[in-house]
Amino acid sequence: MGVQVPPSAPTFLQLKEPMSQSKQHTIDATRIELSQTADYRDGYSNSVQVRMSVWDFHLVFGTMAQEAADQMHFRAFQGIYLSPQQAKALHHVLSQNLAQYEQDFGAIALEPRVLAPGGPVH
Repeated sequence: MGVQVPPSAPTFLQLKEPMSQSKQHTIDATRIELSQTADYRDGYSNSVQVRMSVWDFHLVFGTMAQEAADQMHFRAFQGIYLSPQQAKALHHVLSQNLAQYEQDFGAIALEPRVLAPGGPVH
């Protein structure tokens, strides 16, 4: 098993169709093959906790459910670490996709409690 060297700049492929088992794309004359590992899975998350350090960002995906009038429960199922550069690239591609979504379907409203200072990022 050899050492895998990451590309010099983070790259996000913006796909309009779902990813199949294997697909090829070309970016700046570089052929990129997309494939899924044997343990690949799709999951639904209605909450993302964001943690950061000087070295990376840690996104923890899960589901948030209200279990009582004054109690919420977060069930984490996947954590992903991103370099600051990859996090910024993700921010860029998400911003583009959100702008397109709102242009196509209308503004996205956030619940007031999501914006409360000092709380987790959802």
